[in-house]
Amino acid sequence: MTELSEKLPLRTKVLYGFGSAAYGIKDNGFAVFLLYYYNQVVGMRADVVSLAIAIALFVDAMVDPLIGQMTDRTRTSIGRRHPWLYGSAVPIAIAWLFLWHPPQASATVQFFYLLAMAMLVRFSLSANEVPSLAIVPELSKNYHDRTGILRFRTLFGWGSGLSMMVLAYGVLLVPSENYPVGLLNKDGYSTFAFIGAGIMVVAVLVSALSTHKKIVNRYKAENSHPETAEGFTQMLAAFRFSPYMLLMFAGTFAFTNQGLMFAMTPYLLTHVWEFGSTELTLYSAILFIGVVMAFVLVTPISMRTGKAKGAAYLTFCAVILGTSPYWLRMVGLFPVPGSAYLIPALFSLSVIAIAASISAMILTFSMMADVTDAYEFEAGKRTEGLFSSGMWLMQKMVGGMGILLSGLIIAFIKLPEQAVPGTVDPAIVDNLALIYVTIMSVIGMTGAWAYTLFPLTEKDHSDRLAKLAATSSPAE
Repeated sequence: MTELSEKLPLRTKVLYGFGSAAYGIKDNGFAVFLLYYYNQVVGMRADVVSLAIAIALFVDAMVDPLIGQMTDRTRTSIGRRHPWLYGSAVPIAIAWLFLWHPPQASATVQFFYLLAMAMLVRFSLSANEVPSLAIVPELSKNYHDRTGILRFRTLFGWGSGLSMMVLAYGVLLVPSENYPVGLLNKDGYSTFAFIGAGIMVVAVLVSALSTHKKIVNRYKAENSHPETAEGFTQMLAAFRFSPYMLLMFAGTFAFTNQGLMFAMTPYLLTHVWEFGSTELTLYSAILFIGVVMAFVLVTPISMRTGKAKGAAYLTFCAVILGTSPYWLRMVGLFPVPGSAYLIPALFSLSVIAIAASISAMILTFSMMADVTDAYEFEAGKRTEGLFSSGMWLMQKMVGGMGILLSGLIIAFIKLPEQAVPGTVDPAIVDNLALIYVTIMSVIGMTGAWAYTLFPLTEKDHSDRLAKLAATSSPAE
C-alpha cells in the first residue's frame, strides 16, 4: 500500500477526534453563553463584555503564530507536538473554571477579570489545538482521508458543544424558585463550568495518547530534523504563500458568520421566536442532527466536487436556508411564535443550514493540510505548526469580530438587561432580526465566492507528493 492510498485506522481517527471536545466546549461556551452570562447575569454592559472577549481573541490570535513556530522547532524525546498536547490539559481546565466564577466587584474589576480569564482560556487551548491540527498532514497523506480525519474532530467538537448546550438548557439553566427565568440561573453556570472542565482534561489526554505512537515513531525515524521557518522574515514568507492567503480570505467570511450566529442565538431564539427552556433544549438537540449529516455527507460531496467548490456550494446553501426564516418573517410568510408550524419549519431549515455550514468548515481545515504539502514542495520547509496557527489566528480574530458585532447590535437596538421574552418592544425585536440577517447574508455570500478562488486540487496534491517521494528516494 502506498503512502498516498494508506488510510488512518478508524480507532485512531475516533480517539484523535475526541480531543476536539475540549475546543468544542470552549467554543460553544464563548459563542453561546459567555456574552449572555456576563451581560444578563453578572450585569455588565453587552458592548463592554463583547469588547473584553474580542480583545482576548485578538491578543490570543497574535500569540498563535509563535506557538505554531515553537511547536515546529520543538525537539524532545517524544517529538515536536506531544509535549504541548500533554502539557496543556490541566491549564485548560483551571482557566475554564475561573472564567465562570467572576468576583463580586466593580464594573472595572470585572472587565479586567473577564479579559484576563478569557485570555488564559484561549492561550491554553491554543497550546493544544495548534499542535493537534498540525499533526493532520503527518497522520495521513491521502487527500480524502484527511477530510475523513477532520470530520471526526468536527463531530466531537460540535457534539461536545451541543451536548453541553442541551445540558445547560435542559438541566442546568431551568427556572427555579430563585431564578424564574432559566437563563438567569447563576448556579447553573457554575455547574456548567465544572462539568466542562472535567471533560476537557480527559479529551485532551486521550487524543494525545491515541496519536503518540504513530507521530513519535515517525519523528524518531527521521534522519535529520526538518527545516522550518526560522525568524520573522521566513514566517512572513510562509504566510504570503498564495494558496494559504486565498484560503484565509475565504475562511475569514465563514468564521465571522459562525461567531455572529452563535453569539446571537440566545437573543434570537428567546426574543424573535419567544422560545422557553423546552424549545431551547430541543433546538440544541436537533442541531446535532446537522452535525451527523455533515459527518456523513462531507466526504462524498468533496469527492464529487472537490474541496474548494464543495465549500463554496455548501456555504451558499447555508446562507440561503439559514436566513430564510427571518426574511420570510419580515413579509409575514413564516409561522409566528406560538404557531404549531413554527418549530417544524424553523428546525428543518436550521438543521440543513448547519449541516452545510459545518461541512464547509471541515473542508476548510482539510484544505489547510494540502496547503502545508504544497509549501513543503515549493519552499522545502515543514511548517505544519505555523500554518495551523494561522488557521486558528484567522478563526479567532474573525470569530471575535462576530462576537463584537453581536454586542454592538444588542447595544444599538437598546435591548433591556434581563429582558423577559415576549415583553420586549416589537420594534426592537424587528431591528434585531433585520440587522442580523442582513449582515449574515452579505458576509456569507462573499465567503461562498471566495472559496472558488482556492487553486489546489486533488490532482495537484497527488502530483506533488509523487514528486516529493521521487526526490527523497535513494538513487538506484
